[in-house]
Amino acid sequence: MIRRRSTPWIHRKSRFLIAAIATMGAVVTAYLTVIKLMGDSATCPTSGCDEVLNSPYATVFGFPLTLFGLVAYVGMTGFAVGPFAVDPAENKELRSRLEDWTWWLILVGGTSMAIFSGYLMYLLAYKIQALCIYCLASALFSLTLFVLAWMGKDWEDIGQAIFTSLAVGMVTIVGTLGMYASINSPNANSSSPFNIVNSSGPAEIALAEHLSELDAKMYGGFLCPHCHEQKELFGKEATEKLEYIECDYRAPDPQVELCQQVGITGYPTWEINDKLYPGRRSLEELAKLSDYSGPRNFQNTIGQ
Repeated sequence: MIRRRSTPWIHRKSRFLIAAIATMGAVVTAYLTVIKLMGDSATCPTSGCDEVLNSPYATVFGFPLTLFGLVAYVGMTGFAVGPFAVDPAENKELRSRLEDWTWWLILVGGTSMAIFSGYLMYLLAYKIQALCIYCLASALFSLTLFVLAWMGKDWEDIGQAIFTSLAVGMVTIVGTLGMYASINSPNANSSSPFNIVNSSGPAEIALAEHLSELDAKMYGGFLCPHCHEQKELFGKEATEKLEYIECDYRAPDPQVELCQQVGITGYPTWEINDKLYPGRRSLEELAKLSDYSGPRNFQNTIGQ
């Protein structure tokens, strides 16, 4: 009597493991996406999380990078559990095709996510130079998904799988370098890519003058999109009256040591009456925080 070889446990459980890990990754990236869009500070044991979220590398094509990570994790979850939507007793052929197709998609997704995460770890260590717990967790999730993509299935055509993984890896590397080419170029660090478009009304100018008289300060980074949004609320004329402290070491004439002494962990951060208020603030909020009693018919409402 010939005994059939039992299926390794990793092959039986791999899809469930992939779905569980991808779901955890989706939760992390969803949280960071909300924080990024709201302009808040992340709950993190180090200041590195906010430094990463406020860096120019955290925004791609005008959207938070974490949003693309969320889509990738959700996609991997779908690939893992998708075939279970078909009952093999009712349509065995379709179930078999879905399992085969989704494994190739899991391999493609796992490879691209692992390589992209590796590049982000390089940026974290050598460019941004900050410790972000969430970023490390996401990189670990991506690497684990890549390993499970290989170990979770008995690849019959191993040569095709290796070729596919290498091809996806090369495309990912080229695409990643091209995506960040403008930021990594020597000219990218010389000036801010943001120009203030809004004009200031009398109320915006009056509030800016009031904040200046209080010796209030706005701490920010020249590549920080939320800092730009904060300036747009005031408009060009009023922004010139604010006391702005540049914290990004790559900017012209930064005051990095001052920012560190004050305890700035994210951009923008307001210092009003010796208290710190992190995050982009509406003009109404700034008026209340500073006991402003002037006109409040603010004409710029972007981000309010």
